[in-house]
Amino acid sequence: MDKDRLLYALAENGYNIVFGARKHFATYDIIEKIPGMFAFFGLIIGVWQIYYPGFKYNMEVSLALIFLSIIALYIDPYKSSKEDYKDRGDKLIQLHNQLRELYYSVKSKSANDSFIQEVTEMNQILTQYNTGNIANQILFSDWYAHYKLFAKSQYDWIDEQKHFKFRDKFPLSFRFFIVIVIIGILFLCVYRYL
Repeated sequence: MDKDRLLYALAENGYNIVFGARKHFATYDIIEKIPGMFAFFGLIIGVWQIYYPGFKYNMEVSLALIFLSIIALYIDPYKSSKEDYKDRGDKLIQLHNQLRELYYSVKSKSANDSFIQEVTEMNQILTQYNTGNIANQILFSDWYAHYKLFAKSQYDWIDEQKHFKFRDKFPLSFRFFIVIVIIGILFLCVYRYL
């Protein structure tokens, strides 16, 4: 494998590994934080509803709290394995860092050098990556993982090869969801004023 192809392969695999790590961390964060936030805000809103029972939209607020409770119940089965998500994310970050070091090592060499050892090392890292990932990720972890990757991570070395565009930084499902929400809001505005 020549230097340019190896650099691109390292960046591509580095992206896959760091995204996998961020997805595991996203699932961990959702499991860890969302139920507590829902409980906190639910308690505040519940106390407010008792204090001001004549509020015009109390029924809608109660319905929203029920939906939040259903979401918390959806998250609950994941709690027993939340540490597994964190541990696997940590392991993937270590693999990502090894690939980054290998990338810079290859980049510093001449194009005429042999890269047999580097290709072997990359394949060993990929073997470790492909074993032990947790397939069952929580809903919306993809969206949160994209945010964690592109807003909170250093990915410059990957971008040197992949040249991320704006559309790469937002999942297709998220973009589709935003379009549906905008259409829904426009539809409600038109419906309300007609």
